[in-house]
Amino acid sequence: MSSPDLTALELLETLVAFDTTSRNSNLELIDFASEYLKRHGIDSELVHDETGSKANLYATVGPRRDGGIVLSGHTDVVPVDGQDWDTDPFVLHESGGKLYGRGTADMKGFCAAALAMVPEFLNRELDVPIHLAFSYDEEVGCVGVHGLVPHVTVPGMTPKAVIVGEPTSMRVVNAHKGIRGFRTVVTGLEAHSSATHKGVNAVMIAADLIAYLSRVSGEEIEAAHPESRFDPPYTSVSVGPISGGTALNIIPKQCSFLWEYRALPGRNEEEILDGFTRYVNEIVLPKAKSVSEAADIETTSLARVPPLVPDSDTSVETLIMALAGTNQSFTVSYGTEAGVFREAGIPAVVCGPGDIMQAHRPNEFIAISEIEACIGFLRRVLDHVAQD
Repeated sequence: MSSPDLTALELLETLVAFDTTSRNSNLELIDFASEYLKRHGIDSELVHDETGSKANLYATVGPRRDGGIVLSGHTDVVPVDGQDWDTDPFVLHESGGKLYGRGTADMKGFCAAALAMVPEFLNRELDVPIHLAFSYDEEVGCVGVHGLVPHVTVPGMTPKAVIVGEPTSMRVVNAHKGIRGFRTVVTGLEAHSSATHKGVNAVMIAADLIAYLSRVSGEEIEAAHPESRFDPPYTSVSVGPISGGTALNIIPKQCSFLWEYRALPGRNEEEILDGFTRYVNEIVLPKAKSVSEAADIETTSLARVPPLVPDSDTSVETLIMALAGTNQSFTVSYGTEAGVFREAGIPAVVCGPGDIMQAHRPNEFIAISEIEACIGFLRRVLDHVAQD
């Protein structure tokens, strides 16, 4: 087992080696982090999912009282399937001042920096605690963090701020869009392709629904707010994987597709789903059922990530900007766990090392200078909460 004190780069090498793709368990990484903290005399709370194969970690350094700061990061990463990597994505590779590997930027770099700071946290007398919150399944809809929230909001231990270390190039982000993700399954009626009037073509119905979403996307683009801080300055709509049919000469019985929209903060997040549902129930489904009562269209929610909106009390945001050495805040169009914490009533910002443009790509990397900048930021956070 490794010695208790490890550098951020040594820790990142270990974290990257754990294949925590969201479809896999993250327990090896969580157990490593828990053991690392235990060797420093810090107990961790583990919050498992229903299967017991994944867990969140929550740990506290310093006094057990209100007013602390949470350093929050997710442990899962996106798949490398089909991507053309120059090196093994689960072996940290250094070249030209950059560290390559899956999750280096998104967001094991931040987790490694937070863990590396633990000895320094312990060497200071803290006025308020510093909490570490590591979650599972962020990449598939911020699933795990919901189980952490009750532990973060315990009376007498409620923090004054959460810093989510997603890659922002160490810029302070105070707002992001919300995300809604869905799976739509169309059930039709099989028949010979020469008798289209006797079947219900699930693929063609799905195509109709996708065309509807395309029209909605166009409407949202036309209604863009040029003054918006977001890029793009509108609610975006996107369709992902689609699958259906068995053979060219068989009318497809089933077709499914995934879709999402990312709504601007303040937008009614149900509006697009409600419009889609009306189109299904009033226009599309009655035609299908006129041929077969067994025809059906079912849409299920896969993910909901609340938008991050700036807190009306700007003191926390001002504090984090000062610690980050900036007087400007930014917005992003991707979702983070900060929206979940903010919805739970805890002020949250996003600020972490790495460039989001490297996330989810082959040859993902983080610059060593970004890790160093993050360590400097966390030392300033420590200075702020230390009694001396």
